[in-house]
Amino acid sequence: MVHLKNAAEIELMRISATLVSATLTEIAKVLRPGINTLSLDKTIGEMIRDHGGIPSFLNFHGYPYNSCISVNDVVVHGFPNNRELKDGDIISVDIGIIKNGWHGDHAYTFAIGDVKPEVLQLIRVTKESLYKGIEKATAGNRIGDIGSAIQDHTEKKYGYGVVRELVGHGLGKSLHEDPQVPNYGKRGGGAKLKEGMVLAIEPMINMGKKDVYTESDGWTVRTIDGTPSVHFEHDVAVMKNKADILSDYSIIEAAEKANPNLIAEQPALVG
Repeated sequence: MVHLKNAAEIELMRISATLVSATLTEIAKVLRPGINTLSLDKTIGEMIRDHGGIPSFLNFHGYPYNSCISVNDVVVHGFPNNRELKDGDIISVDIGIIKNGWHGDHAYTFAIGDVKPEVLQLIRVTKESLYKGIEKATAGNRIGDIGSAIQDHTEKKYGYGVVRELVGHGLGKSLHEDPQVPNYGKRGGGAKLKEGMVLAIEPMINMGKKDVYTESDGWTVRTIDGTPSVHFEHDVAVMKNKADILSDYSIIEAAEKANPNLIAEQPALVG
């Protein structure tokens, strides 16, 4: 069942979403080679609680951490651990927060140190595809318009693999609400978008094949061929003429640019 939100509820959701953004910003400040992801998860949990929030992911269907931290070929749901990040890694940090009874949930992929140009392009294109999907999140359009825009930019234009098994979703008082929001689809297909829907739009794009598998822990999802995967996610309210992005990448991007250990610009490959 789809739950439409009124203006006041959307503003409460914006508070939750921007707390996620602020937490991702703190992670952008400290990312470097040699840091381990378990320490990042501890920082995330502390920041959420210090600001009056509750980690959405912790104990969600038994998930044991505050965040999902996915490195290189891990698509999503990576367990934080003691492995130290190294020069050339890419890392997706996905955070959910409950504040005032409403969820915020989004993700950002960072490039650490000397990342290969073709991987930087994957990051750039995936991020571009997120905004192309968001452009279609207006009342009167359909779910398929979002997925088609993402798929056209990533799969048809660049030949990347669009993950099928995992999709975006509605968001509200529950972490996962209807409707599901695939990153592929047919323009004009699927449910009609209505003003007041709040969606977590989240392209998960592989450099190689679209196929993935889940490890024995029941959570960690990896690419079938070991190629890198990139994940970006925004919280978006559907409006009549233009989608309202509730989360805030600008503060994350500012911290990313200020951290000399991160590559903040992903230019197109030449040739």
